[in-house]
Amino acid sequence: MQTNILDWLEATAAHTPEGAAVGDAQQDYTWAQLAENARRAGSFLASHTAPRCPVAFYLEKSAPVFAAMLGTVYAGCCYSVLDTRQPAARTQQVLSTLQPCLLITDRDHADAAAALGCSCSVYLLEDLLTAAVQPSLLAARRAQAVDVDPLYINFTSGSTGVPKGVTVSHRSVLDFIPQFATIFGIKAQDILGNQAPFDFDVSVKDLYTALYTGAKVQIIPRAYFSQPTKLMDYLADHAVTTLVWAVSAMCFVSIMNGFGYRVPTAIRQVLFSGEVMPIKHLNKWKAALPQARFVNLYGPTEITCNCTYYILPDRVFAPEEVLPIGHAFPNEKVFLLDENDRLVTEPGQAGELCVSGTALALGYYADPARTAQAFTQNPLNTRWYERIYRTGDLARFDAAGEFYYIGRKDFQIKHMGHRVELGEIEAAAMRCDAVTRACCIFDAEKQRLHLFYTGSCEKAALLAALKAALPPFMQPNTALQLDELPMNKNGKIDRTALAALTKKGVRK
Repeated sequence: MQTNILDWLEATAAHTPEGAAVGDAQQDYTWAQLAENARRAGSFLASHTAPRCPVAFYLEKSAPVFAAMLGTVYAGCCYSVLDTRQPAARTQQVLSTLQPCLLITDRDHADAAAALGCSCSVYLLEDLLTAAVQPSLLAARRAQAVDVDPLYINFTSGSTGVPKGVTVSHRSVLDFIPQFATIFGIKAQDILGNQAPFDFDVSVKDLYTALYTGAKVQIIPRAYFSQPTKLMDYLADHAVTTLVWAVSAMCFVSIMNGFGYRVPTAIRQVLFSGEVMPIKHLNKWKAALPQARFVNLYGPTEITCNCTYYILPDRVFAPEEVLPIGHAFPNEKVFLLDENDRLVTEPGQAGELCVSGTALALGYYADPARTAQAFTQNPLNTRWYERIYRTGDLARFDAAGEFYYIGRKDFQIKHMGHRVELGEIEAAAMRCDAVTRACCIFDAEKQRLHLFYTGSCEKAALLAALKAALPPFMQPNTALQLDELPMNKNGKIDRTALAALTKKGVRK
């Protein structure tokens, strides 16, 4: 039985040492090279750290960075990748919580890393990858490791304004990835087009599925997601077969008419998550890639990537249709609790989506209070300790048992005496042909609904369409056309930034 993700790395490197493991725009590593560089980095880190200490990375993703991340595991530590684009103040908040034993950067980011004022030692990536391998030191670190040791810590936005460090163990990844790879038939011959930054858990599916199956990870430069021709050329030239992408990245391609320039014909499946997929964008992808399989994935970072999936049928979806988020992955229990913590048993009834199983995260790093709020005893079980994660998402299921995402509990509001799902307003706006994305914000203090959207639709035409489609209590008070909707670090629409715009005064 595997107890450490390095078991996968070493097995794959032994089986296919000269096989392609990971590549970026500058270089490729074979499996033998990836393993060797990981051991070099691990030897350096082990000589500077104690076991189970977090190591922070402040640089852009690349093949060498992946090797160094695996090096933290060889050192018996865990890693946390920091977003170099976020404000320094937020990074400093993360570092204050994380208290890393080391911070790893590169020459391009060394000055910015130094300016963060981290109290720990700072080293360059090059220092790790040129170190000598110390087999006895690595063996000692491996011998004391257990499968519930932390593997990575991903920081997500917190409702209090303080980022939460979701801490995931080896055991959770070892539990989830084999199911993921098997269900979707990912093999050694596949090439995974990595879109997600390494600080976002979507990348976990790319990196560790490759370790498990021997598939290659082709890292797509972040800059290409603002350069559609380069992106489409990169996907096609590298014969990428599998995309595990955020919805926002897919929308970028369809909004910018990437398929009108070039179609990457090797793509055989597209798995998406993070937000509700707009049907108009989905249909553009399906039209461009008619032979590909499309899968809707759902799940927050706290449950190790995903807990449900829905394989889409081979047909065009109507604009008003809602995609299911599907049913649970093996070894994950997904269920709904009502407002009184009773099990929802009737199709169509809404409840909070809750999850239990091995894939649950260890909790929030150095934050027992918030951990206790979200990771709780199952109120349906009074016989033994059964930890569940309360997602804060509202969902329902149909007669076939397929789950449907409704929205965040936070996004279900009370307006003019009625319960309103902000997502329903957004979906109605998206059904307008000339609207590409939409997001609705509720100002509870002033009891006003603010709609933000992108596309060429005139505001008057949009408001008229919404008036015909929605009841009066769901009519937006304002509509603001933007060149683009702001995105947060995880590639989702940044509602906090939009809410700030409402405070400044929004033109109708």
